Amino acid sequence: MQDYSDEGISGTQTKKRTEFNRMIRMCKNKKIDLVITKSISRFARNTVDCLEYVRQLKNLGIGVIFEKENINTLTMTSEFMIALYGSFAQAESESISKNVSWGKEKAYREGKVQFQYQNLLGYRKGTDGKPEIVPEEAETVRQIYKLFLDGYSMTNIKKTLESKGILTAKGKKVWNESLISSILKNEKYVGDALLQKTYTLDCITHKVVKNRGERPMYLVTDHHVPIVDRDTYNRVQQELARRSSKRKISTKTTTEQGKYSSKYALSELLICGNCGTPYRRTTWSARGKKQIVWRCISRLEHGKKYCPDSPTIKEESLHKAIIHAINNYYSCRNDIVRILKANIGTVLECQGQEEIISIENRQKEIDAARNDLISLIASGGCDEDKLDSEFAKLYQEEQQLSELLETLKSQNKTSAETQAKLNKIMDMIENEKFELETFDNVLIRKLIECVKVLSKNEILVIFKGGYEVKTEME
Repeated sequence: MQDYSDEGISGTQTKKRTEFNRMIRMCKNKKIDLVITKSISRFARNTVDCLEYVRQLKNLGIGVIFEKENINTLTMTSEFMIALYGSFAQAESESISKNVSWGKEKAYREGKVQFQYQNLLGYRKGTDGKPEIVPEEAETVRQIYKLFLDGYSMTNIKKTLESKGILTAKGKKVWNESLISSILKNEKYVGDALLQKTYTLDCITHKVVKNRGERPMYLVTDHHVPIVDRDTYNRVQQELARRSSKRKISTKTTTEQGKYSSKYALSELLICGNCGTPYRRTTWSARGKKQIVWRCISRLEHGKKYCPDSPTIKEESLHKAIIHAINNYYSCRNDIVRILKANIGTVLECQGQEEIISIENRQKEIDAARNDLISLIASGGCDEDKLDSEFAKLYQEEQQLSELLETLKSQNKTSAETQAKLNKIMDMIENEKFELETFDNVLIRKLIECVKVLSKNEILVIFKGGYEVKTEME
């Protein structure tokens, strides 16, 4: 007698039941005459599979004996009992599955987080059971975030990582864009954990699907030590949203979705001052000589129909003008810093201070009024019911003032923290000596919001933060 038992494998599917499938193959090869199993639930917990395999074996002249139910498939005249017991076994699996799902969801609600470390770059399980940062892998994660904010596309990040021989979480040398995208979107790198992002559809198919609102999700913030700071993570999410929401700017493309260009920074930044359409980099050839120019896409595709006055700009002149604008911006940074500091200081000093002082003064008046009422009670020369009413009014006002004061002081504390951060940035700008000599795509993306072409000889450079510099081109 040969044993064909599968240890620790679910009976709801036969796909992964190695020994069960081996037994069926042996039956088909006429090497088994009779199958003896303890119960229908041991044979299969899926009613359809149970009946299907019983029929297959019966057609081969092989009987199945279910000891617990006392059924022999060769002597029985109906499949009803097998179907009945099989459905009981399936219902039991479904009940167990629901209990397991309920237990998992309860753990999610309580903020209990389970990590899949084998697929998570940058973390490993620490001695205390909590996530622990792997320094060299964490550096890779930070590099991916930095490259993305520097304007690199997913493909360029992939090439950069592969050229440096950096390995994935599974130790592979080849990266793919979807893996890089998942790293950029993964909230675990900022110290949070979003629970129940996927769920098992049912206990029969065991299919895991993405949770798109069918089940509740739970966010646990500041759960573990982050690899990237929250500001960087938030800026990456904003940039991901910006790139994915781009709409087509050319009528020659078949889809409505625009495509992010990482090759040239100006493809994202340079726009026509007349119609608002982005410019495109184009190569002109004349008499065997090539020249790189930038032209309004609307003008390129429709002629003068929609944009009659947009000029063609030589790339060399455009680069020089932008470099000049950046250097001009940095040359007057001391004035900018002084103005910003004055404005920020005024706003933060005024915010809530007068109201805080007013509340504190009123609290002193309430204390004095309360003491006066106590003196009246002690003298016995007044109506006690009326005094109780006055005490109640004072108490109610005092509670409201205390709550308001706490809120204002909390806001004031936030303002102080904000000012400390701003002061740090201001000091960095003041002490930094900067002069750009060559056009740098990465730096351009970091500094500039957009560049408007006003005329053939003039552009308007708008820096991030709103500061504008108008400059001429040669």
